Amino acid sequence: MLRAGSYPIAARVAFLVALAGVLLLALFPEWLLQNLGVTFTHHGKLIHAAAFAVLAALGSVGWTKHKAKLIVLLAFSGLAIEVVQGAQLIGRGPDVFDWIADCAGMACGITIASWTKWLAGGLP
Repeated sequence: MLRAGSYPIAARVAFLVALAGVLLLALFPEWLLQNLGVTFTHHGKLIHAAAFAVLAALGSVGWTKHKAKLIVLLAFSGLAIEVVQGAQLIGRGPDVFDWIADCAGMACGITIASWTKWLAGGLP
């Protein structure tokens, strides 16, 4: 069982693993994803929002005093993903609405993390 002081460490590790997963899925070429059986043809914006909500929630628990830096990092990460996808290096196209969904997901994730902290009685 995790002690209250180890939650930030666990959240940081989970954040880094989740960020790596999101970046891999976002930057793999379309043909490779199809060969692996991964398709995101439906509900793309919802998937973007959910991924960035998880990242924001984990990041805000892991780095409680650096939420502004976290928001900037995640916003630029989402933007960088769209720029790379637009460069046609990986056979995918950019979509500004994907980035907007990323930002909406970040807002939800930070809100959820704040509510969770409040409900848990102010865990560190």
